[in-house]
Parts: sequence; structure tokens; C-alpha cells
Amino acid sequence: MPDVKRTVKLVTEQNIIDKPSVMEGFPMRRWNIQVFLLNEHGEEIPASIFDKTTYKLHPSFEKRATQSFKHPPFRIEEEGWGEFDIEVIFTAMDKGGDHSIQHDLNFATNRYEAKHTITFKNPKPGLMAALKDSGPTPGDENGVKSKRSGKHDDEASKKKKRGDKNIDMEKLADGLQKLGEDDLLQVVQIIHDNKTQETYTKNDVDRKRIFLICPVNGKACADPEFTQTEGEFHVDLYTLPDSVVKMLWDFVTEKNVV
Repeated sequence: MPDVKRTVKLVTEQNIIDKPSVMEGFPMRRWNIQVFLLNEHGEEIPASIFDKTTYKLHPSFEKRATQSFKHPPFRIEEEGWGEFDIEVIFTAMDKGGDHSIQHDLNFATNRYEAKHTITFKNPKPGLMAALKDSGPTPGDENGVKSKRSGKHDDEASKKKKRGDKNIDMEKLADGLQKLGEDDLLQVVQIIHDNKTQETYTKNDVDRKRIFLICPVNGKACADPEFTQTEGEFHVDLYTLPDSVVKMLWDFVTEKNVV
């Protein structure tokens, strides 16, 4: 699965407060940081692709030096007199890993913004579905619209692409998910032998399992028991020719999985 990049924006606000400072010439300040995700139009949206955000402050904060927040906008508020770099760790949903950045806490202005690019490598289906809310993902260029286009437009587009109205694409996806290893290998061969230039497929020979991705209403088809087969295979069912979809439908019907 190709990498997906997104931009996070940290908004920092600070002001002087009426409290005695331990450092002469450096007034006490109250500051806060909030985290937002930017969509493809540069607009702020909730950073809900992260399960948690952790801030690692200066050691002088002692027991409060590490603080974690589990709900957007992951707002932290503290008081102090000094400027320092903060390590901010974003924990992505669906076991998407930790992504660390360095944030410059400074008091040059009362409010400032900092943007950082986060790269998600081989995101799992759940994370990939959430990423669709903020911008393009792999497969969009082949005619697969994301949720941000609206459910009605998305469903209408899918219906237009399918010539055979007797085929239920969601049932087809569910049926493929139930196939065993030998049967799934046959499915991969059918797709390889009959795909067109518009068909979105991807092989990853570095993985030692088959993972058949076929987006249908945000779902993905996979057999988690595969550990012996060399390679990972991705396919977007909606970019397959109608004739191939019919072949797959007949195949899963014959196997009694739909």
C-alpha cells in the first residue's frame, strides 16, 4: 500500500499572567497548544486519525513533564516562564504507530501556528478509511471517491460503474473475505489475467501473506490466516471491468460463500 501524507497544525497561544516568577526579568505566562488536521483545501478539521497525543515537556515540570490526551484537539495548558522545545508524539488509530515531531514553544507572539507533515506507511484499512476524510488516498485516481464527496455521490458513482445490477458488490466483498488460501490465489490469477489499464492493483513481495484489499463501503477483504504465501495483493473492485466482476461473482457463488 502506498504511503499517505497529511499535514497537522499546532496552534499555540500564550499570555502574561499576574503571578510571581522564579526568574527575574522573565514574567510568568499561561500557554496552551491544540492540534488540528488540515484537509486538502487547507481547512482545519479534527485530528481524529490519532488515538492519543503525548507532550514531553522540559524536565523542570517534573511529574507533569509527560502528558497525554486522548480526544481532539488534544489541548494542553500549562504555566511557566521559559521557552523550550517540546517533543509531540501522535499515536495513530488502527495500530498506525507513533509519529514524533519537535515543537518550538516560544513567546515571540501571543498566537502562532506550526505545520508538520506526517507520513503514514502502509496504513491499515481502518486508518485508510479515516484518512479519506481529509484528502486523497491511493485508489482515488482510479475513480474511487472518498467519504468527503458525500455518501449519496459516492453510492451513485459506484452504481454507474457496475453494468450488471444483479451483482451485490458488498456481498461480493464479503464472499471474497471468506475464501480459503487456494481459492484466493485463483482470484488473484483471474484479476491478473483480465485486468485493464484502469484497474488498480498493487503487489508487495516483501510481505509473507496475502491481503486482498477491495474497498466496498470502507471494508477490506483479507484472510488473516495466510502466513505461507509470498506477497501481498491489493485490488480495488470498482476499477475492475464488469466481465471480471461477473467472473468473481460466479466464483464466490460456486464456492457457496455468498
